[in-house]
Amino acid sequence: MKTSPTEFFRQVRQEANKVTWPSRKETLVTGAMVFLMVAITGTFFLVVDQILSFAIRLLLGVKG
Repeated sequence: MKTSPTEFFRQVRQEANKVTWPSRKETLVTGAMVFLMVAITGTFFLVVDQILSFAIRLLLGVKG
């Protein structure tokens, strides 16, 4: 059974009213946590990459 466009938009509006939107503070805190975790993860992988690069150069006897 097809739904008319009017009925469809009425249902969409009802569902949108059920959504619980985060507050401004929650959004800022969550955003800050994301940036912090990205920085920590990036630093971790940089350190691991440098250690592995050094170890491989040492094993292969490559300078530089």
